[in-house]
Amino acid sequence: MIDFVEGPLIWIALGVFLLGLLFQGIQFFAVTRKREWRFLTLEAKKEKTGSRWFEEIGRWIRRFTRRTVLGTHPFLIVITSAFHVLLFGVPLFLLGHHILLDSALGVSLWSFPESFSDAMTIAVLLCGLFFLGRRLFLARVRALTTAYDYLMLLITMVPFLTGFLAYHQWFDYRTVIILHILAGEVMLIVIPFTRLGHMIFFFLYRFFIDSEYSFVRGTRTW
Repeated sequence: MIDFVEGPLIWIALGVFLLGLLFQGIQFFAVTRKREWRFLTLEAKKEKTGSRWFEEIGRWIRRFTRRTVLGTHPFLIVITSAFHVLLFGVPLFLLGHHILLDSALGVSLWSFPESFSDAMTIAVLLCGLFFLGRRLFLARVRALTTAYDYLMLLITMVPFLTGFLAYHQWFDYRTVIILHILAGEVMLIVIPFTRLGHMIFFFLYRFFIDSEYSFVRGTRTW
């Protein structure tokens, strides 16, 4: 069982993750269609001068701040952005992961210093506690929270918690590292098929779909 978790199951999880992303990407273009523009504005025909570029950038910034939490909850957007960046950055540049990758495939990559990765892991866990606290203690957030939301937060946090415990060798190391590997495999498997996939498809939706939440004028519609 242990050999399966530490060997074939890793490749199975990675395969499901990649195939799931491919499937969702194909589905995205299958259920959307090219937007049909029914008219052309005079503004679209005008030559973009330097001043007009600044006007366009100003309008984009104003629209971005109005249509996202950046305009109403800047602190929340800072925490959320840092959280999502670290979710990708810490596992991708972790020395321990690169050692395993080097031993398995002979691929050597640049890594964060261990002390920095440890600090960033703590930051991820603190962000997780922040999001948990919002769901528990803010009435407007708690009213929209379901068991599914807590499950997604748990799946996201457990790999970082167990990795932190394993690095500091708290509790039984062998048990904790197996739990860490299992938690990471579960997270990889569920990402393409759950709400966690928004971390990857967020920009796809914001740049391709034309809606009130788009960053730019999208070329596709549902």
